[in-house]
Amino acid sequence: MVLKAFQEKFKVKSGLKYLEDELKKPRLFEGNKKVSLIACVVDMDKFPRAEIFQELRQLLDLKPNSIQVIGYKRGQDKYGMFSIPFCTDKELGWNGSIENGDFSEFSGRNYDVLVNYYTDDRLLLKLMSTKVNARIRVGFKGVDNAMNDLIFDCQLDDFNTFAAELKKYLKILNEI
Repeated sequence: MVLKAFQEKFKVKSGLKYLEDELKKPRLFEGNKKVSLIACVVDMDKFPRAEIFQELRQLLDLKPNSIQVIGYKRGQDKYGMFSIPFCTDKELGWNGSIENGDFSEFSGRNYDVLVNYYTDDRLLLKLMSTKVNARIRVGFKGVDNAMNDLIFDCQLDDFNTFAAELKKYLKILNEI
């Protein structure tokens, strides 16, 4: 039991070191000049309606399957009722790895926009964000500024305001 606690502590420490190193690296991306594929990393403990992100497809006039969503939950889902794949803290591996097959598939693509839909400072959420390759990163005020290119100051539970602001700024950037 004590050995397991030490092991978890060192996994967190190695994850923090990995995150620090990744945030110092320049991001390189080759892809479309317009938005065609969006990734969303959602804190499902704070915003359990992650399936609402599919509404961005119509709002931004994107093709079907252009929105990919993965969630985060602190603990296991005891009811197994989420339709969105998610990661938990127990899936943190050594050197910042995330031992989850759904996340491996999710992070294996190149995205045009990454939406970091969380406000809590959680290691696994930050690691998930840094492992996704995206041209533009969007997040919320209060999260590490190095994580995002666009930072919105609105409430996490006000999805309509967030979506309208996202559309507005993507138009300004000539991305849609």
